[in-house]
Amino acid sequence: MDKVIRLDVSKTLGFISQADIDAQAALAKKCNETLHNGSGKGNDFLGWLNLPSSITDAQLNDIQDTANALRAKCDVIVLVGIGGSYLGSKAVIDSLSNYFDWLHTDRKNPVILYAGNNIGEDYLSEMLAYLKGKSFGIVNISKSGTTTEPALAFRILKGELEKAVGKEETKSRIVAITDAARGALFTLATKEGYKKYIIPDNVGGRYSVLTPVGLLPIALAGIDIKQLVAGAAYMEKETAPSVPFEKNIAEIYAVTRNELYKKGKKIEILANFNPKLHYIPEWWKQLYGESDGKEPKGIFNASVDFTADLHSMGQWIQEGERSIFETVISVAQPNETLTVPTDEENLDGLNFLAGKRVDFVNKMAELGTQMAHVDGGVPNIKVEIPKLDAHSIGQLLY
Repeated sequence: MDKVIRLDVSKTLGFISQADIDAQAALAKKCNETLHNGSGKGNDFLGWLNLPSSITDAQLNDIQDTANALRAKCDVIVLVGIGGSYLGSKAVIDSLSNYFDWLHTDRKNPVILYAGNNIGEDYLSEMLAYLKGKSFGIVNISKSGTTTEPALAFRILKGELEKAVGKEETKSRIVAITDAARGALFTLATKEGYKKYIIPDNVGGRYSVLTPVGLLPIALAGIDIKQLVAGAAYMEKETAPSVPFEKNIAEIYAVTRNELYKKGKKIEILANFNPKLHYIPEWWKQLYGESDGKEPKGIFNASVDFTADLHSMGQWIQEGERSIFETVISVAQPNETLTVPTDEENLDGLNFLAGKRVDFVNKMAELGTQMAHVDGGVPNIKVEIPKLDAHSIGQLLY
């Protein structure tokens, strides 16, 4: 099976034309070159661009060693962070972890909890109650150490950890990911002797998933960070300015979005048909929203989980205001195999599906939904990833 992400824009044709797309090839190439030579706006925050190919095995081994040391001590890891410090890790971990692993007493990986992404008193109180009597550690992610939500959560969690295991042992159970030389968290981590990782100055928070901000939490969850980075590095190469426009899926996607925007399609709905992908769109909404929403223009980003949201948002997508287009993330091959059984009474009328894989039913729902939405005036872009594995998700993120 092919291990490369595929982009299909054929279901946008009729709303825009292939000629419209091809006519923008030279501009797309120029924009990509401007991005890579750092001559455009915001060029001091382009550290993400060549990040995958610049990460060394030594750096990944160090992150993995830290993760292994914490995993050996802790049944639960609390990740403290907000925005990109939270959403990127959550997106990858949810996509690539056993959905019900946290319920298993014999699980191999620690339970991953998230704090500092809200100011919910009930949420924090219930978390503390859950942590009572459990062996836990903390990864605190903050450039400054003074952002209200993570700073508040860390203060509370640090106090609980010190009460549970003592001040000295606490030092080996906290990792700080912060600024290289300044800020409240940097100062505290230096004073207490916490293991530290640096958030690169030239990588904005929403782009930070392939820095230690994302890689350490992802490694803590038992996911192969070397494969994740390898997938991103592969896509870095495949979307470089030297790649011809007709083969460059980043350029084609950018042009297609831009042409649809010109035609009044001002809202992009990112849809997925796999519940494990829910947080990929949540991460994407921050990434695109904060990047596109300027001067005052930009495509508004929304998301839906299908098939569940077909029973809620489906009607609006089908027949609401025609200011939208859809980008569908499709997973070519599931990791598990489950077939529909035969039922003697067949009261639900589903025996015609007996012997078919559940994924076959899902794919038919996906195809039918796309066709219905296109017929209803909603252009559709399809991004197909080979399967839910670290290499594919690395490609998708990049």
